Amino acid sequence: MTQSTQSFFFASGYATAEQPGIQSFLFDESTGKITAHGSYTGINTPSFILAHPNRRWLFAVSETGQGSHGVPGAVWAFRFEREPFSIEPINHQSTRGDWPCHLQLDATSNWLLATNYGTGNAAIYPIQPDGSLGEMTDFIQHHGTGPNAARQESSHAHSSIFTPDNRFVIIADLGIDQLVIYKFDLSTGKLLPHLSVNTRSGAGPRHLTFHSNGKWMYAANELDNTVSLYDYDAANGTLTERQSLPTLPSDSPESTVADIHISATSNRLYISNRGHDSIAVYDIDSDGSLKLISIKSSGGKIPRNFALAPGGRFLLAANQNSNEVCVLPILADAEVLGAPVDRTAVIGASCIQFV
Repeated sequence: MTQSTQSFFFASGYATAEQPGIQSFLFDESTGKITAHGSYTGINTPSFILAHPNRRWLFAVSETGQGSHGVPGAVWAFRFEREPFSIEPINHQSTRGDWPCHLQLDATSNWLLATNYGTGNAAIYPIQPDGSLGEMTDFIQHHGTGPNAARQESSHAHSSIFTPDNRFVIIADLGIDQLVIYKFDLSTGKLLPHLSVNTRSGAGPRHLTFHSNGKWMYAANELDNTVSLYDYDAANGTLTERQSLPTLPSDSPESTVADIHISATSNRLYISNRGHDSIAVYDIDSDGSLKLISIKSSGGKIPRNFALAPGGRFLLAANQNSNEVCVLPILADAEVLGAPVDRTAVIGASCIQFV
């Protein structure tokens, strides 16, 4: 008999401030069953969330914009308790841009990066001892266009990550087909221009993830539905593209890539496809190169973000247009991912964060 182990996760989405935009759940790692555990109402469009490693603080964007909502975006800090469940805001800061859609902590967990998609900029904040967000220490603005007139009419910074050595920040800018690298000053929270790497024209880089060895980085390219492997040279802070593969079958309907994650064992990579509504699964070879092994249904419509559950037995997909989180079993055989074993309602589901 398999012993049950219970995890805890948050899910958020495109809810209004009058709806429970951040929800918490208990998760059974042996069966995949989800149990509602509490929620927070009062933040507009918390489309991306990030838990602090201390398991007491949660950060969330408010993906608003001056033109769309009458107010620029913001990032919020919360404190929470798992048992008995409670969550309350600590403070929030403006991101000075429209539609913040991504958050990232540095290796010390003392600095938080927020990325504004709408206005093509990014901001960095110190995290204070009480979990509150201090005043912005730096603000980066990109400029330019890409060949896709509908989606690349201006800069659209989509995510920012720290390199594993914590020396650089890489911003994936979908609007200008660039991975823009900055030197990171750990003492001041400043970002200093280093260099830019051009992706393929029209690729639209969206999300990035590093392999556990710190030498390989993978980019999910939203607009041309591909995944790219880059070699990272830590000494020089450079990226060199080595491989690019499609995330869709050749006869797919219109679709765009969203999220990307690597398994805890570092030998498998997953990418979500919105439109085709699927998860593409790749084996990672000993040299970092990828081999597509399967493309499976996400269990719903428009899988925006997803998470690999602790224990390695399940993948949870945030299916935005189905307004739900679906639990897919990770299989050892050629099927790779099974049909959903559980699902739970989340308004405009867009992000899942295990704590």
